[in-house]
Amino acid sequence: MRKKHELAAEHIERYADVLLWGLKTARSLSYKAGDIVLLRFDHNALPLAEALYDRLIDMKLHAIPRMGQTPRMEYNFFSRASKRQLVFHPPGDSELMRALNGTIYLHAPESLTHLADIDSKKIGTALVARKPLREILVKREEQGLYGWTLCTYPTAELAKQAGLSFERYSRQIIKACFLDHENPLKQWNEIFKEAEILKKWLNSLNIRSIRLESKETDLTINPGRQRKWIGVSGHNIPSFEIFISPDWRGSRGSFYANQPSFRNGNYAEGIRLVFEKGSVISASAEKGETFLKEQIAIDKGACRIGEFSLTDRRFSRITAFMADTLFDENFGGRFGNCHIALGSSYSDTYDGEPGTLTKQRKKQLGFNDSALHWDLVNTENKRVTAKIAGGRTVTIYENGIFTL
Repeated sequence: MRKKHELAAEHIERYADVLLWGLKTARSLSYKAGDIVLLRFDHNALPLAEALYDRLIDMKLHAIPRMGQTPRMEYNFFSRASKRQLVFHPPGDSELMRALNGTIYLHAPESLTHLADIDSKKIGTALVARKPLREILVKREEQGLYGWTLCTYPTAELAKQAGLSFERYSRQIIKACFLDHENPLKQWNEIFKEAEILKKWLNSLNIRSIRLESKETDLTINPGRQRKWIGVSGHNIPSFEIFISPDWRGSRGSFYANQPSFRNGNYAEGIRLVFEKGSVISASAEKGETFLKEQIAIDKGACRIGEFSLTDRRFSRITAFMADTLFDENFGGRFGNCHIALGSSYSDTYDGEPGTLTKQRKKQLGFNDSALHWDLVNTENKRVTAKIAGGRTVTIYENGIFTL
């Protein structure tokens, strides 16, 4: 009998195929025998991890499986660890990051709120300490040497927090990732081609500023110089978003996240942010306000926008809140979604060779730098207009779809 946290065998096999498609698509260079791939997974995702491990071995890759901490381990670490333990890097981690060619992460949490009574400043300290390791991977990705992808595996905790039955939650994953198709890769390749058309159109507009308007939001951002729209790149499974990392200095106005957010064992709901001269000047939340304020204070860049994203509802088959950022930031529903990310930018939105970017050049172009990257989602009916070179204003997104 199949355990409650498992998908059917055919869905697991298709999921593994889709994730390998994502891993290969996310890297500009092809994988070759002897490349190193880190397979990170939560315990509940073991069936999918085993299926992927078999495929990685068959590809003649060096597969390194690593199971994540349990909620009890995480809680005990953050409640008991000294400052020295919080910032500790295990021997070999830096060496591994400098040699790594790919990572697959299988998210299957047993708890989403187990760190709610932990001082979130301690979580921030650990995040900042891990930032140099992430920077190694960012540089390798910019050079075309590294790619990554991730997915969510259904668990009873995710279903409970989303207010769905386990069966319905699992069906949302199956549907969203096209695992109900005999050949899901065909569907993903079609989405990839359609997204390419939209990105080409957006990148041809020479946009100077973008305004997002909905019932609770009125936000203006500046894409910035030498930027391009990207998305549906294989990095996330599923992913239907098309996004840009704007020049953080041009952000002004208000943003409301009507989707709740689970992050680092905490819960936040009804987040409202006001930006002026690129930074948050006011932050409030109906629930989790203390956590919100402490997160956006972990470093200088945590209160700035690192990503602006739109999802076309014609692509996404996600119709329910999933209590999981990966799915919620790709929500389709009636009106699609817009999300911003507080914190770090994506250098692959640079309209040039990312491998040539230095820290100084990123700073000059307004790419944001932070240990934080927190996606906040708005699913209200919205209108997005762009002011293009010459001063003309055009609507690029309305009623949940791009207007091309």
